[in-house]
Amino acid sequence: MNDQDILARIQALVEEEHLLREVPADGQVPDQARLKQVEESLDQCWDLLRQRRAKAESGENPNDAEARPVSEVESYKQ
Repeated sequence: MNDQDILARIQALVEEEHLLREVPADGQVPDQARLKQVEESLDQCWDLLRQRRAKAESGENPNDAEARPVSEVESYKQ
């Protein structure tokens, strides 16, 4: 997966996240489980993109970057 693929995936997830966050006219609550999955996937994608860019900037092969597990990505301090 290259940077463009990751960015396309991020864009698709952002669009889905926006749709999930919209309150439907009938007032139903959005699918919270799916929203959580989308948010976690977004975090993974952003992390992978940052890894790839860091490797490229340091002269390493960006293709050596790997997606980290959700448990690792979600435990980062901000």
